[in-house]
Amino acid sequence: MDTSALTNEMVLGIPLFDEAHAALAEQIQLLLNGPDQEFETHLAGLVECLEVDFRLEEQLMEAIDYPATRSHREQHARVLATLHGLAPGDIENGRKVAALILPWFQVHLATADTALAVALQIAGRVQAASANPARRQTGV
Repeated sequence: MDTSALTNEMVLGIPLFDEAHAALAEQIQLLLNGPDQEFETHLAGLVECLEVDFRLEEQLMEAIDYPATRSHREQHARVLATLHGLAPGDIENGRKVAALILPWFQVHLATADTALAVALQIAGRVQAASANPARRQTGV
């Protein structure tokens, strides 16, 4: 599988999600393949991308009173806690964690994010969230 970009299996058909997920896939690749001296920078970039993406998803879940919000948030929190728990300068373990994030991310997209995408479509929120870039910050 080409892990340098978002694959067809990872595309949900919601531009707002797909753009964020493509950026995350790129950040993971930078972390895995970038030079050691840029590791901390790439790790910070990945964490920032994840935090922004997760915050957006969680705002959208709240906006539609999504029934699986709690479990979806818990998945997000576990990933962020793992990344925040990495010791500064521990490139070896940082790369091991990054290598595990991509498979987790693929499963998360195929299950939790796909279910959320369907719920957003049913609630009529997909068009509004995708059409207005300003809504990316508010999630409505």
